[in-house]
Amino acid sequence: MSDPAALRVALTFDAEHPDRPWCPPDAPRRVLDALREREVRATFFVQGRWAEAQPELAHTIADDGHLIGLHSFYHARMPLLHDEGIATDVRDGHRAILAATGVDPRPWFRCPFGAGHDDPRVLGVLGGLGYRNVYWNVVLEDWEATRTGEAITHDAIDGVRAHGDGAVVLLHTWPGGTAEAVGPTIDGLRAHGASFVTVADLETLP
Repeated sequence: MSDPAALRVALTFDAEHPDRPWCPPDAPRRVLDALREREVRATFFVQGRWAEAQPELAHTIADDGHLIGLHSFYHARMPLLHDEGIATDVRDGHRAILAATGVDPRPWFRCPFGAGHDDPRVLGVLGGLGYRNVYWNVVLEDWEATRTGEAITHDAIDGVRAHGDGAVVLLHTWPGGTAEAVGPTIDGLRAHGASFVTVADLETLP
Protein backbone atom coordinates (compact mmCIF):
# COMPACT_ATOMS: atom_id res chain seq x y z
CA MET A 1 0.00 0.00 0.00
CA SER A 2 1.21 3.52 -0.73
CA ASP A 3 1.99 6.09 1.95
CA PRO A 4 -1.26 6.89 3.84
CA ALA A 5 -0.33 10.56 3.59
CA ALA A 6 -1.02 10.23 -0.14
CA LEU A 7 -4.11 8.06 0.18
CA ARG A 8 -6.47 9.77 -2.26
CA VAL A 9 -9.91 8.22 -2.58
CA ALA A 10 -12.50 8.88 -5.28
CA LEU A 11 -15.97 8.01 -4.02
CA THR A 12 -18.19 7.44 -7.05
CA PHE A 13 -21.95 7.02 -7.03
CA ASP A 14 -24.14 5.64 -9.81
CA ALA A 15 -27.37 7.66 -9.65
CA GLU A 16 -29.96 5.44 -11.29
CA HIS A 17 -33.35 3.85 -10.93
CA PRO A 18 -33.13 1.02 -8.34
CA ASP A 19 -33.94 -2.54 -9.32
CA ARG A 20 -33.43 -4.25 -5.95
CA PRO A 21 -35.12 -4.25 -2.52
CA TRP A 22 -34.18 -1.89 0.30
CA CYS A 23 -34.21 1.35 -1.65
CA PRO A 24 -35.65 3.98 0.73
CA PRO A 25 -36.90 6.99 -1.23
CA ASP A 26 -34.78 9.32 0.90
CA ALA A 27 -31.53 7.41 0.33
CA PRO A 28 -30.10 9.73 -2.37
CA ARG A 29 -30.82 12.77 -0.21
CA ARG A 30 -29.12 11.14 2.79
CA VAL A 31 -26.06 10.36 0.67
CA LEU A 32 -25.84 13.99 -0.44
CA ASP A 33 -26.37 15.24 3.12
CA ALA A 34 -23.55 13.05 4.45
CA LEU A 35 -21.16 14.32 1.77
CA ARG A 36 -22.13 17.94 2.39
CA GLU A 37 -21.78 17.67 6.16
CA ARG A 38 -18.25 16.30 5.74
CA GLU A 39 -17.33 18.67 2.90
CA VAL A 40 -16.49 15.82 0.54
CA ARG A 41 -16.70 16.27 -3.22
CA ALA A 42 -17.55 13.02 -5.01
CA THR A 43 -18.23 11.85 -8.56
CA PHE A 44 -21.79 11.02 -9.64
CA PHE A 45 -22.50 9.03 -12.78
CA VAL A 46 -26.09 10.03 -13.49
CA GLN A 47 -28.50 7.97 -15.57
CA GLY A 48 -30.34 10.21 -18.01
CA ARG A 49 -33.74 8.66 -17.38
CA TRP A 50 -33.21 9.10 -13.62
CA ALA A 51 -32.31 12.76 -14.12
CA GLU A 52 -35.56 13.27 -16.04
CA ALA A 53 -37.52 11.67 -13.20
CA GLN A 54 -35.56 13.38 -10.40
CA PRO A 55 -34.49 16.77 -11.79
CA GLU A 56 -34.36 18.43 -8.37
CA LEU A 57 -32.02 15.79 -6.96
CA ALA A 58 -29.90 15.87 -10.10
CA HIS A 59 -29.63 19.63 -9.83
CA THR A 60 -28.67 19.35 -6.16
CA ILE A 61 -25.76 17.10 -7.12
CA ALA A 62 -24.51 19.87 -9.39
CA ASP A 63 -25.24 22.64 -6.89
CA ASP A 64 -23.23 20.82 -4.22
CA GLY A 65 -20.19 20.91 -6.49
CA HIS A 66 -19.86 17.22 -7.25
CA LEU A 67 -18.34 16.06 -10.53
CA ILE A 68 -21.03 14.76 -12.88
CA GLY A 69 -20.58 12.01 -15.43
CA LEU A 70 -23.03 10.08 -17.59
CA HIS A 71 -24.37 6.63 -16.76
CA SER A 72 -26.25 6.14 -20.05
CA PHE A 73 -29.92 6.90 -20.59
CA TYR A 74 -31.65 3.51 -20.36
CA HIS A 75 -29.03 1.62 -18.30
CA ALA A 76 -28.64 -0.99 -21.02
CA ARG A 77 -25.55 -3.17 -21.29
CA MET A 78 -23.48 -1.35 -23.89
CA PRO A 79 -22.06 -4.46 -25.66
CA LEU A 80 -25.62 -5.56 -26.51
CA LEU A 81 -26.20 -2.39 -28.55
CA HIS A 82 -24.93 -1.76 -32.06
CA ASP A 83 -22.83 1.33 -32.63
CA GLU A 84 -25.72 3.63 -33.47
CA GLY A 85 -27.67 2.28 -30.52
CA ILE A 86 -24.83 3.20 -28.16
CA ALA A 87 -24.59 6.64 -29.75
CA THR A 88 -28.34 7.25 -29.43
CA ASP A 89 -28.37 6.16 -25.80
CA VAL A 90 -25.40 8.38 -24.96
CA ARG A 91 -26.78 11.41 -26.78
CA ASP A 92 -30.18 11.03 -25.08
CA GLY A 93 -28.48 10.72 -21.71
CA HIS A 94 -26.30 13.74 -22.38
CA ARG A 95 -29.30 15.90 -23.23
CA ALA A 96 -31.15 14.76 -20.10
CA ILE A 97 -28.20 15.50 -17.79
CA LEU A 98 -27.61 18.90 -19.36
CA ALA A 99 -31.29 19.81 -19.06
CA ALA A 100 -31.56 18.73 -15.41
CA THR A 101 -28.24 20.04 -14.09
CA GLY A 102 -26.92 22.60 -16.54
CA VAL A 103 -23.68 20.61 -16.57
CA ASP A 104 -22.04 18.91 -19.55
CA PRO A 105 -21.06 15.44 -18.25
CA ARG A 106 -18.30 14.92 -20.81
CA PRO A 107 -15.81 13.31 -20.75
CA TRP A 108 -16.85 11.10 -17.83
CA PHE A 109 -18.90 7.96 -18.51
CA ARG A 110 -19.59 4.74 -16.65
CA CYS A 111 -20.91 1.70 -18.49
CA PRO A 112 -24.00 0.23 -16.81
CA PHE A 113 -23.03 -2.92 -14.88
CA GLY A 114 -19.46 -2.20 -15.98
CA ALA A 115 -20.34 -4.09 -19.16
CA GLY A 116 -18.16 -2.88 -22.02
CA HIS A 117 -15.47 -1.26 -19.92
CA ASP A 118 -12.87 -3.46 -21.67
CA ASP A 119 -14.62 -3.73 -25.07
CA PRO A 120 -12.64 -1.86 -27.77
CA ARG A 121 -15.77 -1.34 -29.90
CA VAL A 122 -17.76 0.20 -27.04
CA LEU A 123 -14.83 2.34 -25.92
CA GLY A 124 -14.28 3.47 -29.49
CA VAL A 125 -17.87 4.67 -29.88
CA LEU A 126 -17.73 6.41 -26.51
CA GLY A 127 -14.46 8.08 -27.45
CA GLY A 128 -15.94 9.32 -30.69
CA LEU A 129 -18.68 11.02 -28.65
CA GLY A 130 -16.17 12.70 -26.36
CA TYR A 131 -16.36 10.27 -23.44
CA ARG A 132 -13.98 8.02 -21.55
CA ASN A 133 -15.23 5.19 -19.37
CA VAL A 134 -14.39 5.11 -15.67
CA TYR A 135 -14.33 1.69 -14.03
CA TRP A 136 -13.50 1.04 -10.36
CA ASN A 137 -10.95 -0.54 -8.02
CA VAL A 138 -13.16 -1.19 -4.98
CA VAL A 139 -16.59 -2.78 -5.40
CA LEU A 140 -18.80 -3.21 -2.35
CA GLU A 141 -21.91 -4.91 -3.78
CA ASP A 142 -24.01 -2.29 -2.01
CA TRP A 143 -26.91 -3.16 -4.34
CA GLU A 144 -27.51 -6.38 -2.40
CA ALA A 145 -30.30 -6.01 0.17
CA THR A 146 -28.29 -8.01 2.70
CA ARG A 147 -25.48 -5.45 2.73
CA THR A 148 -25.74 -3.38 5.88
CA GLY A 149 -24.18 0.01 6.35
CA GLU A 150 -21.71 -1.46 8.80
CA ALA A 151 -20.60 -4.14 6.33
CA ILE A 152 -20.24 -1.64 3.48
CA THR A 153 -18.17 0.68 5.65
CA HIS A 154 -15.90 -2.13 6.84
CA ASP A 155 -15.27 -3.42 3.32
CA ALA A 156 -14.79 0.07 1.89
CA ILE A 157 -12.06 0.88 4.38
CA ASP A 158 -10.36 -2.48 3.90
CA GLY A 159 -10.63 -2.24 0.11
CA VAL A 160 -9.20 1.26 -0.09
CA ARG A 161 -6.32 0.46 2.24
CA ALA A 162 -5.52 -2.68 0.25
CA HIS A 163 -5.52 -0.78 -3.04
CA GLY A 164 -3.69 2.32 -1.86
CA ASP A 165 -3.54 5.77 -3.41
CA GLY A 166 -6.00 6.55 -6.18
CA ALA A 167 -8.73 4.06 -5.25
CA VAL A 168 -11.97 4.50 -7.19
CA VAL A 169 -14.85 3.20 -5.06
CA LEU A 170 -18.13 2.04 -6.63
CA LEU A 171 -21.29 2.98 -4.74
CA HIS A 172 -24.92 3.72 -5.63
CA THR A 173 -27.29 6.43 -4.49
CA TRP A 174 -30.34 4.30 -3.79
CA PRO A 175 -29.48 1.38 -1.42
CA GLY A 176 -30.42 1.81 2.22
CA GLY A 177 -27.07 0.35 3.23
CA THR A 178 -25.17 2.98 1.29
CA ALA A 179 -27.15 5.81 2.86
CA GLU A 180 -26.12 4.42 6.26
CA ALA A 181 -22.50 3.85 5.23
CA VAL A 182 -21.38 7.07 3.55
CA GLY A 183 -20.77 9.09 6.70
CA PRO A 184 -18.98 6.36 8.70
CA THR A 185 -16.95 5.39 5.61
CA ILE A 186 -15.65 8.92 5.17
CA ASP A 187 -14.91 9.23 8.88
CA GLY A 188 -13.15 5.87 8.98
CA LEU A 189 -11.04 6.54 5.91
CA ARG A 190 -10.04 9.95 7.21
CA ALA A 191 -8.86 8.27 10.39
CA HIS A 192 -6.47 6.31 8.14
CA GLY A 193 -5.18 9.51 6.51
CA ALA A 194 -7.34 9.49 3.39
CA SER A 195 -8.31 12.58 1.43
CA PHE A 196 -11.19 12.69 -1.03
CA VAL A 197 -10.99 13.65 -4.70
CA THR A 198 -13.02 13.29 -7.89
CA VAL A 199 -11.98 11.06 -10.77
CA ALA A 200 -10.84 14.21 -12.60
CA ASP A 201 -8.15 14.67 -9.96
CA LEU A 202 -6.50 11.29 -10.59
CA GLU A 203 -3.68 10.87 -13.06
CA THR A 204 -4.66 7.28 -13.85
CA LEU A 205 -8.06 5.62 -13.86
CA PRO A 206 -9.18 1.99 -13.85
